[in-house]
Amino acid sequence: MRLLNKTALITGGNSGIGLATARLFVAEGARVAITGRNRETLEAAAKELGPQALALAADVTDVAATEAAIATAADKLGKFDVVFANAGIPGHTPAGSTSLAVFEQVLRTNVTAVFFTVQSALPHLNDGASIVLNGSVISRLGNPGYSAYAASKAGVRAMARVLASELSPRSIRVNVVSPGASRTPIWNGAAPTPEAFAAFEKRISGVIPLGRIGEPEEVAKTVLFLASDDASNIQGAELFVDGGATASPAGAPVFRAEPAK
Repeated sequence: MRLLNKTALITGGNSGIGLATARLFVAEGARVAITGRNRETLEAAAKELGPQALALAADVTDVAATEAAIATAADKLGKFDVVFANAGIPGHTPAGSTSLAVFEQVLRTNVTAVFFTVQSALPHLNDGASIVLNGSVISRLGNPGYSAYAASKAGVRAMARVLASELSPRSIRVNVVSPGASRTPIWNGAAPTPEAFAAFEKRISGVIPLGRIGEPEEVAKTVLFLASDDASNIQGAELFVDGGATASPAGAPVFRAEPAK
């Protein structure tokens, strides 16, 4: 077990990648505190995860609530060895029709809250701990309509490098996992019907070299690697879990030559 007797904190641990990571961490021997805004899904996640998990309601954009939840978790479970700052929101912000409130909400959730999650956790972190921030391929791909989201995730990448410099004296590692399209609730509402979503997924898969969207468990395994001693000499890095979308886009199915007949 790679996290035996370790304690972890996961924001947004009540669904998607956060919940998949919490499941894996518990299976690998960790005590896990999860936070989220939705009490119903938090309770369901806590029930599923069992006695090794603690669920606390806290909106990451509320710094005081985040500080209180982290302090409570540390008091109950012990100082943290792992922090996965996972909580985030999407946001469609096309130029010409985006309000200031919507734009700033994305940045407040995806950048500001990430920084204050880490800052709130610092007094409760063991030296030698691992911090993993959740990024995104959107910071690289230039998808139309996602200026705020792309800027927020590029900010996460830059922030991780600064935090890695600041925390290296304590041997605390700070790295980024950047998922590509993954089968999570973030896609809810992307299409009005199951048939339309299937068509949407097929279209997305066509621009991914491996020809499919990812699963949250695949991202969770990468977070586990970064959290564990297997990544003991990795600092300030960004690992993409995207089927090759950023590294080798020309290998995607839509660019492959049709076989000769």
